[in-house]
Amino acid sequence: MDEIIRIVKDINEKRIKPIYFLMGDEPYYIDKLSDYIEQNVLTEEEKGFNQTVLYGRDVEVEDIISTCKRYPMMSDYQVVIVKEAQDLSRTIDKLEAYVDNPTPTTILVVCYKYKTLDKRKKMVKTIEKTALLFESKKLYDTALPQWLKRVLSGKKLDIEPKASAMLIDFLGNDLSKISNEIDKLAIVLPAGSTITPEVIEKNIGFSKDFNIFEFQKAIGQKNVLKSYSIAYYFHDNPKDHNVIAVTGILFSFFSKLLQYHGLKDKSPKNTASVLKISPYFVGDYEMAAKNYPMRKVSQIVAALRDIDVKSKGVGATLNDKELYKTLLFSVFN
Repeated sequence: MDEIIRIVKDINEKRIKPIYFLMGDEPYYIDKLSDYIEQNVLTEEEKGFNQTVLYGRDVEVEDIISTCKRYPMMSDYQVVIVKEAQDLSRTIDKLEAYVDNPTPTTILVVCYKYKTLDKRKKMVKTIEKTALLFESKKLYDTALPQWLKRVLSGKKLDIEPKASAMLIDFLGNDLSKISNEIDKLAIVLPAGSTITPEVIEKNIGFSKDFNIFEFQKAIGQKNVLKSYSIAYYFHDNPKDHNVIAVTGILFSFFSKLLQYHGLKDKSPKNTASVLKISPYFVGDYEMAAKNYPMRKVSQIVAALRDIDVKSKGVGATLNDKELYKTLLFSVFN
């Protein structure tokens, strides 16, 4: 995030690079930077003659170079943006000749998603020296809540920990999807609002009562009735609650519970740090530890491994309902 802020600041202050090569596994930041350059470097009057958007699937590297060698009309710069440049991965090395000697009045933006260049190659070293090479890396799951709070803060919104966890679980590690939902919430909520589970349920359609966190909490509390009730809801809504994903999350929960049993320092701060969880969820582990001794947790972890294999059709053919029954039987017996 800090690097992006610096890049945007340099663009605003006219410290513009001849080439912006944006690459990496996380498309969100690549799109954000590309869109910012597309919208802000040229005026609306200049864009008509001096801004060109190309797509990797439709052009060759030679076409890109040819376009970059044109001169701007009634403008200091022309902007050439190559979207989906990863489609040119087999021939992208041909860009090296242009990288060595870029046209000073052209700003080339290359959006190379889901891939990275070999950093040992000369072209990469040249870009790093005279242009800008930005690698957009996937955020770790543990970093998502902090990222979410920072984005919301920029929109003058806050979010409760449970609502944050619900949103991330529902949308996965997809920053573009999360950002889109945030934009929708920012429209309907006044500045200064705090996003609650009720807000998530009302505006995004994710149940505040029947979700993986309530399921995990009910199991941790040994609330058999509630656990089965949520499991049946999951079974009836497999699109939003895939049994493989549910099993994986519970496996992570009980694996961390095993870690929790082994901690000497079980203070909330240390527990959150070691288990890499939000302090909001520490109480769930404290409760579960009282209900499940270490030996039982080890048995549950082994059972969840077996259920995960069966859910993928290996060694047994069980439907989702049978898998959930097997899962809960393994936990409560």
